[in-house]
Amino acid sequence: MGGWLNYYGIADMKKNIESLNGWLYRRIRMCIWKQWKLPKTRKRKLIVLGMPEWVASEGAYSRKAYWRMAGSGVVQRALTKERLINWGFYDLATAYQSLHIDY
Repeated sequence: MGGWLNYYGIADMKKNIESLNGWLYRRIRMCIWKQWKLPKTRKRKLIVLGMPEWVASEGAYSRKAYWRMAGSGVVQRALTKERLINWGFYDLATAYQSLHIDY
């Protein structure tokens, strides 16, 4: 009986960790977007990260709030999860999976 409880507890925790991980990466994107204060800086950085100039301009000069821009396609495509991990940001889901073996 205890094995089933443990199994469902791990499965539920895995969903919680993945949800938290998604929120955390959006928060990191938001902080990076906020650091790039000026629209010309945002445009330049987006172009360096591989966005076409017209897409970079559209995103950089957007008047949307920081949190909303962090969830937008242009910022998510420029600041991918893999890129953020390569820059040294921590991935909770990977760390959790390395510690817990799925049943």
